[in-house]
Amino acid sequence: MTGEVAVLGVGMHPWGKWGRGFTEYGTAAARAALADAGVDWRDVDSVVGADTVRGGYPGYVAGATFTKALGWQGARVTSVYAACASGAQAVAVARAQILAGLAEVVLVVGADSAPKGFFRPAGGDRSDDPDWLRFRVLGATNPAYFGLYARRRMAVHGDTLEDFAQVKVKNAALGALNPNARYRKRVTADEVAASAVVADPLRLLDICATSDGGAALVLTGMEFARRHGVAEPVRIRAVSTVTPRYPTTVLDLPDIATDSAASVEPAGGTFRASIARAAYEEAGIGPEDLSLAEVYDLSTALELQWYEDLGLCDEGEAAKLLREGATALGGRIPVNTSGGLASFGEAVPAQAIAQVCELTWQLRGDSGDRQVVGARVGITANQGLFGHGSSVIAVR
Repeated sequence: MTGEVAVLGVGMHPWGKWGRGFTEYGTAAARAALADAGVDWRDVDSVVGADTVRGGYPGYVAGATFTKALGWQGARVTSVYAACASGAQAVAVARAQILAGLAEVVLVVGADSAPKGFFRPAGGDRSDDPDWLRFRVLGATNPAYFGLYARRRMAVHGDTLEDFAQVKVKNAALGALNPNARYRKRVTADEVAASAVVADPLRLLDICATSDGGAALVLTGMEFARRHGVAEPVRIRAVSTVTPRYPTTVLDLPDIATDSAASVEPAGGTFRASIARAAYEEAGIGPEDLSLAEVYDLSTALELQWYEDLGLCDEGEAAKLLREGATALGGRIPVNTSGGLASFGEAVPAQAIAQVCELTWQLRGDSGDRQVVGARVGITANQGLFGHGSSVIAVR
């Protein structure tokens, strides 16, 4: 087991469509995290920025971009990019620096100014880029990808449109309680059903939006936290950034083909299941120890898939878990108490960091009306394109 690091401060810029640059959102989140930690900006040893590739040159050097905006003070900087897993990669880098003795206080920041509508690849011809190929060759936009997963669950496990709608109903109710969420309005299953079909079988309210927003963490060594007067901080116990294994026999866009299993037996589980499994093994816990989970609900159907990938239930049992109320606030294992991407939308470099913010507030007991009573252990999960795993386990 690796050493733990303390989450001394968390901060966010509310999600929305604000029409400003990502640097503004990131610096606002960073200042909020520093204030929450009670740490002066000049005491930060290192800044790790999660990149936004749509932000032009400054977006590719997010660590330096945020550091300059906050005021040059000599801190080392790092910038990372792993698509939707960028935030978890940033946390992993920050933790490694602390445990290696290279820094005592690390600021992790991610922010985005997302385009209107759904994401698309950058311009130019890139025939070796699987994401470019799936858009240009297959015409498979992100909603099309989400719809394929939904159809697969309906065919293999018998999930229904009503099950998908109930995921949105649950998350919207929690988002309505979150001041940082973009959408703070409860919805009914009938409203989900009445929304426009985007990628059959998914409706508009089944799919997350693209958003502007920012999130930040102040991570420190345990000794620094104690010297700072925080004897029992929230701690990061595991970070999983694993990649898939060959052969991959389940189609997972942007890859548009599977591998042959004629010569090599496939792994015992899927890529997404391996993300959580690695985190559990590092943390020395299992799904039965969890108090809550924050998962990557790009669509309602994908949230159900994560229930199984995290081991919250057996394969094919996710809809049953939902129907029983187990994943709602007050249930056995609340999922997406923040409201999830259903309530926030995607601000890509920030979202894995925002998940850790939510775990921290919950484990501190600072989540107000959406508080999970007695929360002690939480897990995050999402997935970045091109084989980037993303899971963080935090404990108190």
